[in-house]
Amino acid sequence: MWARNSQLACSPDHGKTWTWADWRFTESFGFPTFLNFGRDYSGARDDYVYVYSFDSDSAYKAADRVVLARVPRDHIRERAAYEFLGNAVEDDAPRWTADIARRGAVFANPGRCYRFAVTYNAGMKRYLLCQIIPGKDTRFAGGFGIYDAPEPWGPWTTVYYTEEWDVGPGEMCSLPTKWMSEDGTTAYLLFSGDDSLSVRKVTLTVTGQQD
Repeated sequence: MWARNSQLACSPDHGKTWTWADWRFTESFGFPTFLNFGRDYSGARDDYVYVYSFDSDSAYKAADRVVLARVPRDHIRERAAYEFLGNAVEDDAPRWTADIARRGAVFANPGRCYRFAVTYNAGMKRYLLCQIIPGKDTRFAGGFGIYDAPEPWGPWTTVYYTEEWDVGPGEMCSLPTKWMSEDGTTAYLLFSGDDSLSVRKVTLTVTGQQD
């Protein structure tokens, strides 16, 4: 898990005890979150673990864009093993760099990139990004968005977006894989709406032609 100002913690006993890494992200990645591929990363597309964050040094300051890193699954604890998505995706192939200063955007929403989570919907074979749209106090006011993409790096299309939701979106949201139907059309949104544990059923409908 990521906690304590972008520091990695690992547990060998399912959360009973934790060991902290001796490094942390100090540039960007103020709120890192793992791409959710299901229990034990069982739905992973390859041997990498993917990590997103809005592009800010702070977990409390919204940014213009989202950035993406990857690391070999067996080397998560090693800072030197991390690569970052660069500025260009050519011929649908992402370009990765070991230099965090050369990171590019995987998603952009100027001034609106804040707490979010990305989940792989195995039934639909799509990646879903759910995002809190910051308001004056996201616990009790703000917006919400869901986007989908064929790859972890996009391109993203808008499923649902509003600057003012019918409830305060809270500080965090996610679409757990455990709560998705086999065909992917039904899911449940877990979020901290109005500063409370909240769950909403989500029904997804495919329109148009997918690649």
